[in-house]
Amino acid sequence: MGLQEQKQHFSVNLLDWYMINRRDLPWRRHNNPYFTWVSEIMLQQTRVDTVIPYFNRFIGNFPTVQALAEAPEEDVLKNWEGLGYYSRARNLQAAARQVMELHGGEMPQDKQDVFALKGVGPYTAGAILSIAFNQPQPAVDGNVMRVLSRYFLIDEDIMKGSTRVLMEELAGELIPEGRARDFNQALMELGALVCTPKAPHCLTCPVMEQCSGRLAGRELTLPVKTKAKPPRPEQRLVAIVEGRGDHRGQVLVRQRPETGLLARMWELPHVLAAPAAASKKAAPLADEPAMALLAGSLWAEGFAARPEGLATHAEHVFSHIVWSLQVYKCTEQEQSSELPLIAAEARAAYDAQAATREAAALSSAVSPESAATAHLPEPGSSDTQNITTSLNDEEMLLSPSDVRDVALNTPILTGKGDGLIYRWIGPEDMDKMAFPNIFLKLISSYFAGAYDQVND
Repeated sequence: MGLQEQKQHFSVNLLDWYMINRRDLPWRRHNNPYFTWVSEIMLQQTRVDTVIPYFNRFIGNFPTVQALAEAPEEDVLKNWEGLGYYSRARNLQAAARQVMELHGGEMPQDKQDVFALKGVGPYTAGAILSIAFNQPQPAVDGNVMRVLSRYFLIDEDIMKGSTRVLMEELAGELIPEGRARDFNQALMELGALVCTPKAPHCLTCPVMEQCSGRLAGRELTLPVKTKAKPPRPEQRLVAIVEGRGDHRGQVLVRQRPETGLLARMWELPHVLAAPAAASKKAAPLADEPAMALLAGSLWAEGFAARPEGLATHAEHVFSHIVWSLQVYKCTEQEQSSELPLIAAEARAAYDAQAATREAAALSSAVSPESAATAHLPEPGSSDTQNITTSLNDEEMLLSPSDVRDVALNTPILTGKGDGLIYRWIGPEDMDKMAFPNIFLKLISSYFAGAYDQVND
């Protein structure tokens, strides 16, 4: 069979399979361009099963382009909370405002106009134009490149721009006339359900008979993909500061800067443990110097708090960083003359810990990792809980936002050193503020009483 016959076999059999096996997904029930757009943005880096409830809630709260464009940013982020890649939500809202201003609230059908929308790349533009408007535009993502690499036995590195161009041209040639909407979704569906990354289900594949990769025994080695640089490890100390007096029943949170990683989202105060910890493996600090350093960092921001003990270990995985978190329950204290001494102890403890690490690294008897973890409970022990979250946030370099701040009854406090905004919040404030998933889990666990038995 020649190449043209192989292409024809692929397109015909794939479409026949899709019409029988396609999943009933909420955004497929309507050829609504806005619904298609929102779903495609949500599906970037996120599994379908995860997206469905988020999509339903998001469309319920922002049913039209106009509703999204006019919503406060804080509401949009709150509805996105837990999906990760929060720049997607900001870009989506910015693009909705573009549609209102430039296209009268109607999704444009011209390729250049769609591509000009903020946050819309070649794949998303192709998906919108083909699925919503049935235009013969290719929509090539990782799933599609994997399928085409295997079926046509393509050895080119899919991380290269030239390979993407090749794949887009090939995918465009495969689209049957008048069937772009179904074909592109069928191609995505095959990659998601059958031609999976690690264990492709070749025996149930509708195009297995002419799959060159399978016939050559290469289905497990394709596609060719350059390995990404591993994420940088960081050890961070996190404070759950329990309020007293007027702040009883509340915890201290802060808002991240206007730009950069997780811009403008809320979090628990935390500090990088030590430069020495940013090595091949982020090893924990011993409790005593960790708590002293944390108390000193809070004091530097103008907050007096005493760490009571380790509450939990947690991990937060970004595309480019892994935060290993030691989370300490702390108690708000009255300002007193003793606290500057705590800050001084923190500096001394920090320096001592760094010196210990350097000495241990030179010793063949004890590794720096084992020396650093000697005073900490093992993850999974009865003394700690462990929380792990994963969030791809490598796109978090953002422009300052001019949206209004979240409306809370608690006053704004400004950190003396970092200049960030701090607030005391109770459980009733959680539905008004957007948190990265790891801090949402930690704060929710605190208000649920998970750390009531912490002792130093």
